[in-house]
Amino acid sequence: MAKIGPASFKYILHAKFTADSLVDKPDVIGAVFGQTEGLLGEELDLREAQKNGKIGRINVDSSSSGSKTTGEITIPTSLDIAETALIGAAIETIDRIGPSKATVNVSNIEDVRTSKREFIMRKAQQLLSEALKTTAVDTTELLQKLYEDVRQKEFVEYGAEKLPAGPEINDSDEVIVVEGRADVMNMLKHGFTNVIGMNGTNIPKTVIDLSRKKTIILFVDGDRGGEMIISAFSSLGHIDFVAKAPSGMEVEELSKKEINQALRAKVSFDDYNVVGKSSEQIPERKQAPAQRQAVEIPSELKEKTSALINEIIGTRGAFLINEKFEIIGKIPYKEVEAAILNIENVFMLVLDGAITDEIVKSAEESEVKYVVGSRVAGSSQSTMLLAYSDVGYKYR
Repeated sequence: MAKIGPASFKYILHAKFTADSLVDKPDVIGAVFGQTEGLLGEELDLREAQKNGKIGRINVDSSSSGSKTTGEITIPTSLDIAETALIGAAIETIDRIGPSKATVNVSNIEDVRTSKREFIMRKAQQLLSEALKTTAVDTTELLQKLYEDVRQKEFVEYGAEKLPAGPEINDSDEVIVVEGRADVMNMLKHGFTNVIGMNGTNIPKTVIDLSRKKTIILFVDGDRGGEMIISAFSSLGHIDFVAKAPSGMEVEELSKKEINQALRAKVSFDDYNVVGKSSEQIPERKQAPAQRQAVEIPSELKEKTSALINEIIGTRGAFLINEKFEIIGKIPYKEVEAAILNIENVFMLVLDGAITDEIVKSAEESEVKYVVGSRVAGSSQSTMLLAYSDVGYKYR
């Protein structure tokens, strides 16, 4: 590994040179500055860049054999990779060093950060190895503690109420809402970073606002308190799915396997109203979306689409389907709008998420025939928008 430079340097440019006579290091450095001057404009002029700290000290290692001199030039830079490559290309135009003809060839651009990571990994392995030699350590317990500590550091405070949350609460289209701080910490420990806690049975305004912008999975304890939270939340905000811990258990005490099982068993809020409770026990929801009329589609299309939904659900992705019902691509849900504008022959789009206005616009522009999602938030004149229920899909 090359010697690690100052923290500000990101790349080291390596170039090899050959001169047809005996030359000294000052000759080489003079050629680098002199013969690249004016080639790349003032911003990337090597003298100015060095004054501004954008490139570091130019190092030359050389040796002579007979009447020739060979060696290596290294230039550390804090520029981006493209600018560093431009400097490398400029250096290759050098055709004389001192009094003799010469050639310069850039061999590679080294990413100093990669070198640092490799050094850190080797050092960490060395330190861990030494620790294991001197202390009787349960490595499984050690790694679990390491993972837990990392997850704990990902904890953030979100919104005016400073609610406990994971770091991906803003970036994720889907949010898991749990009851309290201990539930959030357990979810983070097991790798679920799109989570937020309510800090009690009162539903915070921050969570209510999130429910109108994101797909919400309300994940509650398997007790009477969990039922009360579902009722309270439904009267104030919008719930897409309901997930529950096993009966008598709390989210904060679940293992990763139990969390995954509970989330896979989630049901839509409408289905939960029918299966989970009687209609008298559920208060009327405010701002409930208008009921969509039933959509008539061929039974064969329903069967094929239900199978695709079953495969995509839970992945936060999307299937691109052609007219032969072949999967021609799978992409992340958040990249759907851009992706379908650049892929031809998309007949159907099957989403693990809601059909947004932005997705509808892209689908119309790309002449997509069908878009299938967990719920339909908009309308279209040219593309048929289908909710899971329209094709007869039942949550497993």
